[in-house]
Amino acid sequence: MPLLFAETYPLALANALLNAVATVLLVAGYVLIRSRRETAHKRVMLTAFGVSVVFLVVYLWHHALHGSVSFQGTGTARYGYLGLLLTHVVMAAMVPFLAVWTISLGLQNDRPRHRRWAKITFPIWLYVSVTGVIVYLLNYVLFPQP
Repeated sequence: MPLLFAETYPLALANALLNAVATVLLVAGYVLIRSRRETAHKRVMLTAFGVSVVFLVVYLWHHALHGSVSFQGTGTARYGYLGLLLTHVVMAAMVPFLAVWTISLGLQNDRPRHRRWAKITFPIWLYVSVTGVIVYLLNYVLFPQP
């Protein structure tokens, strides 16, 4: 099945699915806190963090087995991909630190600081999750590896 490339790159597919799940959980967590459902928000956000930790383990495993893949597109597609990848990678490096800090403030019930940091962490974490799926689609579906 060419859409998923599960036979050749099952871990890349797993990462895309984990990013998609994290995206849904992050949005659900946002909706829950806006609805003042704090306990549900806490559970969903901790689950999103857990999914992101599993993502990181699978990502490292995939790259240990396959190394880096080279984008197969050319021209404008290549420049667009590289720009997207650059922002994705830079922000992805920030997410673990931001998420741990923001979560720890929430668990300490330091609401003012948790809210301030969540306003920074949430959009970055969401961007990384969404662009992770896009990077997969570009690398393995639209411009598949040989």
